[in-house]
Amino acid sequence: MSDGATIAFFPEAAYGPALNSVAIAQACRERGHEPVFITDPGMEGVFEEYGFEEQYVNMTEPMPPEEKAEYWDEFINRHIPNFDLPPHEQTDNYIKECWEAIVETAEWAEKELPDALEAVDPDVVCVDNVVMFPAIKRHDAPWVRITSCTENEIPDPEIPPYLSGCRADDRDCFERFERKFEDAIEPVHEEFNEFLEANGVDPYPLGQFLETSPYLNLLLYPEPMQWERHEPLDPERFQYLEGCVRKEERYDVPEFGERNDAPLLYLSFGSLGAGDTDLMKRLIEFFGSQPYRCLVNVGEYIEAYDESAIPDNVELDNWFPQPSVIDQADVVIHHGGNNTTNECLYYGTPAIVMPYVWDGQDNATRVDETGHGIKLHRSEWSDEELVGSIERCLEDDEIRSRLDATAERMQSENGPEKAARLLDALVEEHV
Repeated sequence: MSDGATIAFFPEAAYGPALNSVAIAQACRERGHEPVFITDPGMEGVFEEYGFEEQYVNMTEPMPPEEKAEYWDEFINRHIPNFDLPPHEQTDNYIKECWEAIVETAEWAEKELPDALEAVDPDVVCVDNVVMFPAIKRHDAPWVRITSCTENEIPDPEIPPYLSGCRADDRDCFERFERKFEDAIEPVHEEFNEFLEANGVDPYPLGQFLETSPYLNLLLYPEPMQWERHEPLDPERFQYLEGCVRKEERYDVPEFGERNDAPLLYLSFGSLGAGDTDLMKRLIEFFGSQPYRCLVNVGEYIEAYDESAIPDNVELDNWFPQPSVIDQADVVIHHGGNNTTNECLYYGTPAIVMPYVWDGQDNATRVDETGHGIKLHRSEWSDEELVGSIERCLEDDEIRSRLDATAERMQSENGPEKAARLLDALVEEHV
């Protein structure tokens, strides 16, 4: 182990990348390093809760919490109809608007990020995002790209385009999505390239918003989910972590009376999906008619639910220590977020994936086509179809066997510890 180094983590201001970085930071701390998190003020306290220092950089226009919450609610409500669309039909609405917002985060961050990096003075900077921040390249320290989302975030002509939700053998889907995607994002990409050039970074080809690191790139996707690339990634610069699950407190499942021995389901659609309270209420009502125990993560919207209308076999909360819950669950129903996808694989828990947007589309398809679970449309399902999917997850020996093998592999690899070893070696080489 090298002498303790300062390792800056700069994840996207979202819980998925943030908590993956926490897992790696925990392992780095155990090796004697000092992790520091650079983050948007909207994530204040998330990393301090795990004992890490926080350094704040505004990545959006500062606004009061109430105004930001109102903006977020309006954003979700505006896009709920788009959540039902196939990915190629989301390119000129949700996907385009997200890339516009992402580019804006890079532009805002550039105002304060150079000073934050100078204050932290890191020996290594780990970036888990989908967009380049020029200050990272200009700073005098090696930088590492962490790819929390699906492996196809790093493109290859033989694998499905990022965000497309295409099956691996559907070339027509590849081409249809890429054509619509490039048309939709061309204006914002031109703006982004102007921003890069103004800050000393060469422009990127259409569709690319982040390059790979010349030092080290860490991908979370486990081997059984990986695609077969035309050009395999160089192991000198690219390493797969086989997932990255943080250490979390144990969750004690509540008592459900006479149903204590019933299968345990866990439902979580992430902070975005939780905003579609109509769909969440439909699922809760469905659970009430079934012989299962059900834990439901409703995020920040718990006040939207009438406690007296919640079935006896359903427990709502605004947050769960998810790794512990998934470890104990019999089936997980989720939106395809990268954390939940990897945690289900890590603990060998079968999943029904109902994707909304972004990399959830890719994860849902990949889980289904590799036999690790079932993909369902987020809203176009009948009670009979959902019951059948749950029972298949509970009883299908092939799914169970495949998940057992994947879980064993992922747990033996210990992704956070592997990442910490690789970062330790990078410190030895460059610091």
